[in-house]
Amino acid sequence: MQRFFQEEFNGILVTDFWAAYDAIARGERQFCLVHLLRELEKVNLRNKSEEWQAFSKKTKRLIKDALRLRAREDFTPDRYTSRIHKIDERLLDLALASYIDKDAKRLAKRLDKRRDELFVFLDYPNVPSDNNHAEREIRSAVLMRKVIYGNRSDNGALTQSVLMTVFRTLKRRGYNPIQTLFSALRTSSQTGKLPPFPPVITSNG
Repeated sequence: MQRFFQEEFNGILVTDFWAAYDAIARGERQFCLVHLLRELEKVNLRNKSEEWQAFSKKTKRLIKDALRLRAREDFTPDRYTSRIHKIDERLLDLALASYIDKDAKRLAKRLDKRRDELFVFLDYPNVPSDNNHAEREIRSAVLMRKVIYGNRSDNGALTQSVLMTVFRTLKRRGYNPIQTLFSALRTSSQTGKLPPFPPVITSNG
């Protein structure tokens, strides 16, 4: 991750709980609440202990209350400062309580460690509470991996990752990837140099 992100990211990073992101997260961060809810549901299927079930229920209720607050049409952080503060207090109570159940202990430890990064979306209305957008962006790569059953070499995997990154970035910036690449290769054959990566297309209207 450090090798890939060679420039500092100045925005708010929205990620799942994959530990590798810790290497590049330097500013504020929002963890994906959908992933957290999924994990609670997954543990619910195998852990029927009273303590775990109570912990899971309280955690899910807290997350859903935060999401409902953010979904209000009149929501602004300033207008609902006291409600946000109460949500933070509930999170702190959940994280610092004593537990015997191993799953409750593990998840409470995570809540404590990440408590400043779970409800950032309440402080910044333009920040989502999940990383669904990022997962939709890589969906085509995931589907291709399933179709071709992965790559047969490290070089092949690297080539595919670079090409798919270039293609998707060009498309997101408003370009036809095939035409743009052909044009870049033509320029390279004539001048010996690849042209700079094209900027985002903006509308004057």
